[in-house]
Amino acid sequence: MGNRSPVDAPEAVRIIGIGASAGGLVALEEFLHRIPPDRGIACVVVQHLDPTQKGLLPELLQRVTAMPVRAAEQGMRIEPGHVYVIPPNTELTVVGTTLHLGAPAEPRGMRLPVNILFSSLAGGQGERAIGVVLSGMGSDGTAGLEAIKAVGGLTAVQDPESAQFDSMPRSAINAGCADIVATPSELPERILAVVREASAVSGEALPSAISTPLERIVAALQQRIRHDFSLYKPSTLQRRTERRMAIHGIASLEEYAAFLEHNAQEAELLFKELLIGVTSFFRDPAAWEYLADTVLPELLERQKGAEKLRAWVIGCSTGEEAYSLAMVFTEVMERSQPPPAVTLQIFASDLSPDGIATARRGRYPLAIADDVSPERLARFFTAHEHHYQVIPGIRDMVLFSQHDVILDPPFTKLDLIACRNLLIYFGPVLQRKLLPLFHYSLRPGGVLFLGTSETVGQFNHLFTPIESRLRFYQRQDHTYMGGRDFLLHAFPPLSGPSKERPVSPSEVSSQPTDALQTEADQVLLQVYAPAAVVLNADGDIVYVSGHTGKYLEPAAGKANWNIFAMAREGLGGPLAGALKKAAKADRPVHLHSLEVPTHAGVQRVDVTVHAFHDASPLRGMTMIVFRDLAPSTAGRGGRRNKGKGAMPAAHAAELQQYRAEIEALREEARTAREESQAATEELQSANEELQSSNEELNSSKEEMQSMNEELQTINAELQAKLDDLALAQSDMQNVLNSIDIAILFLDQNLDVRRYTDQAARVFRLRESDVGRPLSDLTTSLEYPELHDDARDTLRTLAVSEKQITTDDGRWFTVRIMPYRRVDNVIDGVVITMVDITETKRLEAGLRD
Repeated sequence: MGNRSPVDAPEAVRIIGIGASAGGLVALEEFLHRIPPDRGIACVVVQHLDPTQKGLLPELLQRVTAMPVRAAEQGMRIEPGHVYVIPPNTELTVVGTTLHLGAPAEPRGMRLPVNILFSSLAGGQGERAIGVVLSGMGSDGTAGLEAIKAVGGLTAVQDPESAQFDSMPRSAINAGCADIVATPSELPERILAVVREASAVSGEALPSAISTPLERIVAALQQRIRHDFSLYKPSTLQRRTERRMAIHGIASLEEYAAFLEHNAQEAELLFKELLIGVTSFFRDPAAWEYLADTVLPELLERQKGAEKLRAWVIGCSTGEEAYSLAMVFTEVMERSQPPPAVTLQIFASDLSPDGIATARRGRYPLAIADDVSPERLARFFTAHEHHYQVIPGIRDMVLFSQHDVILDPPFTKLDLIACRNLLIYFGPVLQRKLLPLFHYSLRPGGVLFLGTSETVGQFNHLFTPIESRLRFYQRQDHTYMGGRDFLLHAFPPLSGPSKERPVSPSEVSSQPTDALQTEADQVLLQVYAPAAVVLNADGDIVYVSGHTGKYLEPAAGKANWNIFAMAREGLGGPLAGALKKAAKADRPVHLHSLEVPTHAGVQRVDVTVHAFHDASPLRGMTMIVFRDLAPSTAGRGGRRNKGKGAMPAAHAAELQQYRAEIEALREEARTAREESQAATEELQSANEELQSSNEELNSSKEEMQSMNEELQTINAELQAKLDDLALAQSDMQNVLNSIDIAILFLDQNLDVRRYTDQAARVFRLRESDVGRPLSDLTTSLEYPELHDDARDTLRTLAVSEKQITTDDGRWFTVRIMPYRRVDNVIDGVVITMVDITETKRLEAGLRD
């Protein structure tokens, strides 16, 4: 979840950020050609440009749009109906409604200017931000679109099938951050339609009547998705719902509620919209530095003697914060001298199945290099062609699980809880429920890590600030966690969240005061009743009562709530047999004096397995109850068993032999383990060298790819200039032929450069004569001094004009003048020949 609080831009201008790369010129021209200049829209264009070349993009784009196209300048104010283009070798950001230019922070080949522009739009424009990704290579723009989508903005991507280079569009689509996918010519109308609908929706007067359609929307989501949003902040619900309304062109909440009730696919899309997670590696670096320098070392000091620390990352989204915690802990352990023999088990949970699936893969785009230092990338990731992969050592520290923190039982006996930027989207009722729950889940001295916009609020009696500015709080021990909402309403009943209507705040406050006995009974059951779990028909745990940590423990790897995966040593086998017996029997099955190894020694436990066969809500389920035997009972039982099973003296020698053999096997295993460890270290060293070489090659490849994109952009611009030049040449040729004047162009050596059709008849020219000297040409003019006069004009720059006759009786005015280029350089001569035969005949007639 995000914690941005964007400042809305003035209503007069709506800014569209456009990112393109190789092959993007044609797409840009099609897009801008269809943006009307009178809709209050401003476009900011970013392309991958060669930093050493002058950009031609503004001139090229001006040909296709009626909006003024300007190269961006520092501090330039963004006006509606204008297009602004990034200059070469700069980074362009939008602050409010002004443009800011900066020097690139990364070397050439590693720059991501589209991400930088989009991120600034997301931070400054909020839900008014619009990002468009067009043709290009690489993945630039994907992270920026994710930031825009996270704050409720609009994202649009060119259809990859219509793109000359489809890498950038496909990367954005695969990341799931494209609201609109269409061709460049279709995108403007789709975007403008959403803008119109969003303006109409936001302009509605929605007083208290908004609650009725919102309740219908929440009810429809709960029915289809099995998750209750009724206690989320209304502003969050309204903003995300209005976004979906704008995309579908629906003007009122009532219409959208009706649409949602009959459209299961839209319910899934709205659910994902409400769960958009804004996360990144090491977000808020100062907080992570404090965690590494102060919080974790103090936790390790307080938990001396413990073999494992436990942490819970709530709302982990795609897993970046969970992996960040694992990396920081690894670095802290490496800095400790000597390093303590402590491991960290991280439970990471989120409601989104897509987010959990991404987190489990541990695969992230190359853009994470903006957030992760090169040292950490080399240490904790494996670089691939299009992504980074988390190394197995870090991946194995984290267990990901789809989990609803509102409805599902929490993880317990934790040393650290990280719940960052999730509570800000919950209403006060949910916050009052979750903060005491976090206190309950933490061990004495445990730490709560919140987001920058969150505090513990009224629960300062439960948590003491460690560093309030960075939102670190320590659990206060010996604190009474009473209150009407904590244990009584912390978890749903066994029938599950899908069958139980959530309790509204008004209903909680209206409960009669004489319910004290019921609440006390619930507290007694939770605190003093024996530990128990309820299983479904598949052996999965669906309910936990009391403290079961001595008997059950999550297995490493993918989260698994099956009883056989979680049962500690000594319980798995007996429980399997007891469950089979209980499934067939009408009475509970009892297991006596089972030995369970714990940190404090061996604990003897009595277990009762009770299968429910009647018509109660528990039908088909099984309850397992654990009861610890008192130490005295365990001791007497131990002596009694020892007396019964005393080993005869005759077997002592045989036992000693077995022990010696076991010791020898242990020694062999130790030797083999050491050899295996040495081989592993050698392989790891070789792997690190290969990884270093791979990173160098990958860096070189990225630089080459970036330069290739820049060359593609330059090639497209030059091709456009060539097309313009060819058109201008055709225009000039038609002009020369249409004026019916013989013109001959000569270069500085008086060789033929160009001629008109009329000149070809005077000098008898063919195409093969281009480049021949003037003196070699055959002409019908009786003008033997032509070559000398042309040479004099080239030398003196004086214009020569004479009336010359031809061998067939025609008269021409022959004019020789210098050929002057646009840069004021003399580069030959131009000979024009105007036919004046009729004029001469008229003159002769008048004389006669």
